[in-house]
Amino acid sequence: MKSYRKELWFASPARREIINITREVELAVKESGVQEGLCLVNAMHITASVFINDHESGLHADYEVWLEKLAPEKPYSQYRHNGYEDNADAHLKRTIMGRETVVAITGGKLDLGTWEQIFYYELDGKRKKRALIKIIGA
Repeated sequence: MKSYRKELWFASPARREIINITREVELAVKESGVQEGLCLVNAMHITASVFINDHESGLHADYEVWLEKLAPEKPYSQYRHNGYEDNADAHLKRTIMGRETVVAITGGKLDLGTWEQIFYYELDGKRKKRALIKIIGA
């Protein structure tokens, strides 16, 4: 069994940003040499998410609107967590969007559905953060 680890680093200039990382994950699978196995991709920060869905701008805008209704950024005073930082909404949004995704590797390639892409979702940007890719298999 092989094991491969790689980090992806992000420095989003905006508070929130959806970044398509499918190509970077595909490259990591190729680098790993794994033909059959699993690929885990997870955000290494509690105010970011990794998820799989369609790469469609309307859908991405819908996420922003939907999440802002569920956990609005402002007023900051509505959250007990806010004090030193003003990012309680980002923690809640991450809980909804999830921490990680796992994709099967078949024949040395990610086994994604027709429209599926992998995204890193920055929910409290303007600082350097990372995601982990961990690949295991043969």
